[in-house]
Amino acid sequence: MKKLSFLLCALFLGTAQAKVEMPKLSVQLWSVSNEVKKDIDKALAELAGMGFDGVEFAGHFGPYGDNPAALKQRLTELGLVCSGAHIQFESLSEENRYQTLAFYQALDCPTLIVPWDERAFSADTVGQTIADLNRYLPLATAYGFSIGYHNHAQELATFEQDKTLWDEIAQNTPEEVVLQQDVGWSYVAGKDPAHYVRAYPGRTLTTHYKAKLRESDQGKTALIGQDGIDWQDLLSANIEVGGTHWLVVEQEEYPNGLTPMQAVKLSKQGLEEEIRKWKQTH
Repeated sequence: MKKLSFLLCALFLGTAQAKVEMPKLSVQLWSVSNEVKKDIDKALAELAGMGFDGVEFAGHFGPYGDNPAALKQRLTELGLVCSGAHIQFESLSEENRYQTLAFYQALDCPTLIVPWDERAFSADTVGQTIADLNRYLPLATAYGFSIGYHNHAQELATFEQDKTLWDEIAQNTPEEVVLQQDVGWSYVAGKDPAHYVRAYPGRTLTTHYKAKLRESDQGKTALIGQDGIDWQDLLSANIEVGGTHWLVVEQEEYPNGLTPMQAVKLSKQGLEEEIRKWKQTH
C-alpha cells in the first residue's frame, strides 16, 4: 500500500510539473533585421549574450544563404537553436520546395510559418489562404516540419457575426496547422490575445510576444511589461492551454531613441519579469 501511495504521489507530482513546464525564449530576427543584414554573426552573438534560447529566422542569412550546415554550427557554438522560420507560400511551390525544405532541415528548424498573406485579409479570398495551408500541410509533415500561419491586425477583422477571419482560418484547417498568434497585433485590433490561445487549445506552439499600443494606452511604452497587454493572463493561456514551446520576442518599435538591440533586450527583461511574477502565483 505504501508503495502504491508513493507511485500515485510521484505520478501526481510529475503531472503537476508537466503542467507548468515553461516555454523557451526566442527572438524573431526581423526585430534586428538591419543588424542581421550587416553582420549576422555579430547579431547572433549579441542575442545569445542576452540569454535567448533560440532565434526565429525571417529570410536573411548573410554568408550562410547557401550553407545552412555552417549556420547550424554557428548557432550551436553560441548555444542557440532555430525555433522556427517565416517563409512565404511561394517557397513551397514545386519549383522551390526542395531547396526550402532541405535548407531548413539542415537547420533543425521545427516550424515553418507563413507570416503574411493579403488574401487572408478579406472574406472573399481567405479561403485561398486556407486552401494553401491545407495543401502544404502533408508536404511539410512528410519532411518533419510543422506548418502554420501568423496573424496581423487584418485577420482579426470580422468574417461574419462574431467570427473573425482568424477564426475562419483556424476552424477550416486541421489541428496540426500552427496558429502563431502575434499578440501585439491582436491587441491593436481590439482583441484579447489570451482568448485566441484558449479558443484553439494546443495550436499555439509558438507565439509572438510583441508590445504594441492602442490609442488609449497613454503614458505607456511599446516594450514588454511597460505596455497595456495582460501578460499574466496570456502566459497562463500559453502554458496551460496553448501547448506553447516558444515565446518569441518581436520588437517592431524602438521607443525613446533605443536601438533595435536595446529595445529587444528591454522587452526580453520585461518578459522575464512577467514570467517571474507568473511563477510566484502558480
